[in-house]
Amino acid sequence: MGDPMEAALLSLAAKAGLERDELLAAMPEMSEEAFDPELKMMATIHEAAGGHFVAVKGAPEAVLEHIVSVASPDGAAGLSEVERAAWRERSAELAGRGLRVLALAAKRARAAGEPVYGELTLLGLVGLQDPPRRDVAGAIAACRQAGIRVIMATGDHAVTAQQVAEAVGLGVQDRELVVDGRDLPPLDAMSASERERFLSAGIFARVSPKQKLDLIALHQGAGDVVAMTGDGVNDAPALTKADIGVAMGQRGSQVAREAADMVLRDDAFASIVAAIGQGRVIFANIRKFIVYLLSCNLSEIMVVGLASLSGMPLPILPLQILYLNLVTDVFPAFALGAGEGEADVMERPPRNPKEPLLARRHWITIVSFGAAITASTLAAFYLAMTLLEMDPEQAVTIAFLTLALSQLWNVFNMRERGTGFLRNEITRNLYVWAAIAWCLALTVGAVYMPGLADILSLSPPDMEGWMLAVGLSLVPWLLGQLAKLGPRKKRATGNVAEG
Repeated sequence: MGDPMEAALLSLAAKAGLERDELLAAMPEMSEEAFDPELKMMATIHEAAGGHFVAVKGAPEAVLEHIVSVASPDGAAGLSEVERAAWRERSAELAGRGLRVLALAAKRARAAGEPVYGELTLLGLVGLQDPPRRDVAGAIAACRQAGIRVIMATGDHAVTAQQVAEAVGLGVQDRELVVDGRDLPPLDAMSASERERFLSAGIFARVSPKQKLDLIALHQGAGDVVAMTGDGVNDAPALTKADIGVAMGQRGSQVAREAADMVLRDDAFASIVAAIGQGRVIFANIRKFIVYLLSCNLSEIMVVGLASLSGMPLPILPLQILYLNLVTDVFPAFALGAGEGEADVMERPPRNPKEPLLARRHWITIVSFGAAITASTLAAFYLAMTLLEMDPEQAVTIAFLTLALSQLWNVFNMRERGTGFLRNEITRNLYVWAAIAWCLALTVGAVYMPGLADILSLSPPDMEGWMLAVGLSLVPWLLGQLAKLGPRKKRATGNVAEG
């Protein structure tokens, strides 16, 4: 390692301010040893007089294990164990300042089959500053508020990881919650106490791709839903194994993007949080859409069924039911699907992934609202024939109007329990008001338009008939609003882990 040519090559590589093209012109690259996640190093082999020049970079603790000398202006000098420990301290100092540290080394290889990483000469340490984006801290705080746990799993030094974690509000005070990859045994070799410890850990440093797979399996085995973010080729297996793989669209590799379920176009962690919020809103809107339609359709079935079983004349005719299904049910349901959700959607705990789309409480709601609408419609039909002494056709019109109006007002019963009576996600939805106005026009038109009224067998009611229909149509709405009083009930949920 001490010949003049070697010293010249090492001096050339160690100089600052040289362009890469200049170095490659002096020493053309012949081949490359790809980064090895286990060794935590990579190398390039270059042509040089009298043999080959090997340039190595990697994690300081890994490179220092293969160092036998240190480059100096006078050539390569031997490295003692004391000096090796001093270099480790320098690396730890740089990492403690939040820098990502790389060790650079080189050697002269005279034979083609010579081990690449053997007998290296240390050129120095490089500290890279990669500050987190400003929006990360707020995004992590939003995750914590939403019941989502964020875990850092990185290939960086543990000290660097802690510095970055503190900068983004993910600081871990207890050092026991910071795990070095070298202390992380395989999943099948973990004891029960180790599993508990690693499940509670918040930072994993110097982890390999295989260890990321074990961490995902560990949390999934504990019932967590795991979202994994990554950008490298080595992250592809973990992105595939996670419940939701999230790849970086700008700096992510093609392999990572193809393995992921979702790709971030802006590489921003805040975009994940925004997607979670939108996902919660969409899922809630789907539930409201289904609950509304099922409760309305159930009321139509119950009106006809109960009237037939009791021997009453039919309160509503087949064409009238078809008209309601095609007109008054559809538009309010579509409007519910366009809702923007409540402002506190990210302050609620995650939904248990094992919970069905319609849980028991939703079926109770469907039956309850359907029964209330049915009762109001049958009551209006009965009172129209008895109290108001209407003929069957006029009584059917009253029942039709009561059923149609009850279903329209039922859209306001789709608000969340504990939300404001006047200000909630339903009343703030302009599409709901437009749908109600349109459906009211279609309902009134069905009664007063001569051709349409004849087809549907409807006749215009008098003032008493309108008062009866409108008054009884408000009863299901009133009962639904009373049911929404009180605080929102908290439900058991599954944990969500993100790495």
